[in-house]
Order: sequence, then C-alpha cells, then structure tokens
Amino acid sequence: MDALVVDRHPLATVLARNHWTATGFLRRVAERHRPLGYGSMATRKEKVSRWTAHAMVPEMSAQLAIADLLGIDPEEIYHRGWPHWLLLTFRDDCTILESPWTPAGTVSALEDVGGPVDRRGFLITASGTLAAALSQWAAAPQATTAPGTGRHVGEHVADLFDVRLDALRHLDDQVGSGQAYDAATAELRLITRILKEASYSEATGRRLYASAAEASRLAGWCAYDAGHTAAAERHFVAALRASGSAGDETTGASTLAFWANLRYANGDPRGALDLIDGGLRASPKVRSWRVVAMLHARRARAYSTAGEATASFRAVDDAFTAYERAVPAAEDSPAMYWLTAGELHQVAASSALALGEPRRALDHFDAALAHEDPYDSEKEARGTAIYLARRASAHLALADVDAALEVAYQVVDHMGGVTSARGTSTLADLRAELDAHRQISAVRDFLELTI
Repeated sequence: MDALVVDRHPLATVLARNHWTATGFLRRVAERHRPLGYGSMATRKEKVSRWTAHAMVPEMSAQLAIADLLGIDPEEIYHRGWPHWLLLTFRDDCTILESPWTPAGTVSALEDVGGPVDRRGFLITASGTLAAALSQWAAAPQATTAPGTGRHVGEHVADLFDVRLDALRHLDDQVGSGQAYDAATAELRLITRILKEASYSEATGRRLYASAAEASRLAGWCAYDAGHTAAAERHFVAALRASGSAGDETTGASTLAFWANLRYANGDPRGALDLIDGGLRASPKVRSWRVVAMLHARRARAYSTAGEATASFRAVDDAFTAYERAVPAAEDSPAMYWLTAGELHQVAASSALALGEPRRALDHFDAALAHEDPYDSEKEARGTAIYLARRASAHLALADVDAALEVAYQVVDHMGGVTSARGTSTLADLRAELDAHRQISAVRDFLELTI
C-alpha cells in the first residue's frame, strides 16, 4: 500500500472518480447554479483547493448546485452538513453499512472488504451510523447453520486459522502495515470463501465467523496505520458484524477499541467515546480483562484529545484496575498478548502529554519500561518509535533540547525497515517541533539527517 496516495477529502475523491479537473467540475456546478436561480458563479480552480485543503465551507447555493450535479437530495445537505453529505455519492459503502445484520449479511460485507485497498483518507461513518452499528451489534443473531453445501470442515480448520492469525499479528508488529495488510486480506478472503461455500457444525461456524472478525479487525488496523481511513472503517464495520454472527463479544469489543483509536486520531473524540461505551456495555460478556483495560485506555486517549483532563485520568485509573484482574497473558486471548502494564503507562503518558502535562508524561514513560510487567520495545518497533517521539516532545515541552535530540535519534533507529504512515507522520511532527530550535547546530544536524 502506498500511504502517500490518499484522498483526504470526499470532494477530491468525487473529482477523481468522475475524472473531473477542478475547473471542469466547477464549470459543471456553475451550469446548475444559474438555472436553480442562484445567478452566476465563479469557476476559478482555487475554489476547490479552498474547499478541500483549507476546509472552507462552500456557500449554500454552491452546495445545492453540487448536490444537483451529483443527484443528491438537497435535504441531505441540511441534515448531514458539509462535507458529510458527499459520502452519499459513494454507493460502494452500502453493502458494508446497510446489509442486514445476519450471518448472510455478514458474508456479503466480508466479501465486499476483501478486495483492493480503499485509499480514501477520511471517515465514512457519521455519528448516527456509529449508533446504529452499536445497536445492531448488540442484537445481531448468531450463526446457527452453514449456508454452504460444499465440503464439510471441522474444528481443525478453525484451529489452523487461529495459528495463522496469531502469526499475522506478530508479523504486523515487526514489519508494519504495508506487508501485513495484504496478508490479512488474503486470509480474510479464504475464511469468507469457506463460510460461504463449505458446510460445518454450528460450533465450527461460529469459530469461523470469529476468525473472520479478527482477520478484518487486523486488516482495519493495518489500513489505519497506512493512512487509509475509509478502508479501515469498512474493515472495522465488517469485523463488528462478524463478531456478532459469532456471538463473540470479546473480539467485537476489541474491534470497537481499535476503531475508537481511529476516530479520536481523526478529530472525532466523541465518536470514539460512543464506540468505547458500546464495548463497555458488553463487558460482562467479554472474556478478557485485557480487552476491558484496553477500552478504558482508549477512553483515556479520547478524553485527552477532547481536552478533558479529569475524565482522562479517571479512565487511566480504570484501565489499571481492570488490568489487575487479568489472567496471565498465556491464559488470556491470544490477540491481547501485547497489552502489558507498560503499555498502559505509555497510554497514560500520551494522554498526559496531550493535556499539556509533560512532567507527568515523562513519569509514565519511565514507568512503562521500569515496571515488572514492562512495555516490550524489542517486539514492536513501530509502537516504540511513536512512543519515543512523544517522549521527545515531552522533553521539548520542558525545554530540554539535548534530551529530546537523544530520543529523536532512537526514533529514527526504530523506524528503519518498518512501513507505517502513522510512524512517518509522527517523525514529521517531531521534526517540525525541533525546527523551532534550528539555531542549535545539533538540531540542524538531525534535521538534515532525516530529510
């Protein structure tokens, strides 16, 4: 996946899919603008860049003309707002978002996300869609019969998928999202084909749906890490559907936690909190306290991005409390091998940093490595680089440029050979912070080294 080729605004994708230039698009809009009674409209191509790159909102008359051009009900403009109503032009999302929440609907959704990566870089689910998904997940009927009449498969097939998915999770840790995404979607296509064509018992079927949920969840995480936001959301919705068909609240709650990460990282902490609340409502049926701890940790990050310190620090405490009830990692869900007390300290540090408390952040960063259940920086190069970059930012906030530079070089070392748009973006942000200290020769040396 090429993380650099991403449409970050729905309008950019509308133009690309219709093969319209900015000028050609505006000319078409202007041709609708006058007959609608709004008079003439300028067609300078700078308008499009202001609407997409600079987040300016078109005048209502221009939006109505665009809707007329695209065949969208004008009422949707008032109901959804700019640019969200443009999402109605992407009918390829309908299978994922609108299929019945039944086993058959799940298979359709899984088939729909199993193809090439969707490179759109914007959120595709509005708050109402999130609420509907949570409600439908809670009431989703579980699989009871095999839809296929083909070769019978048994529990050993589900066992093999468990082994393969475990390997894929660790592969993502080591090499990053670029390679792991293709492997995860290939696995998802194979599981989906068996779900659709084979015959199996009810117990095996539910395990297969659970495997599909985890494969789609992993693909969603990889897509998010590569900067493909729309693809990630599509995978998370499909994963949630599959977990519902499996009757697997644990994988479903895990999916909601990862999805929440995407939402608050893309400027929607309230949507993230809604997803987390949905996962916590299911916590009595979740079979892993590590998953519950992860939900609280994600809640802390969501509150921190919303600037709500008290709620964020309370969620950190809740995460540690839940983690104290977890069984040893070897007895827990295999998908949660990475969640340690050290990881929770890293999250607490990130939350404190976002809330403008760099000293508290550094205390947690230190605890992450010093704890008897530490963060393992050797197993997860990408995550280590991201947390180190935040540590460097904390040092800069305390005016300790020397310490920040020492950590910055560690960031570069850990990013080598790992494909991750998040990691690349984190390093770019750190370089921008250091650029304010360019008058220091050591800082200039680092900036020149990392161009």
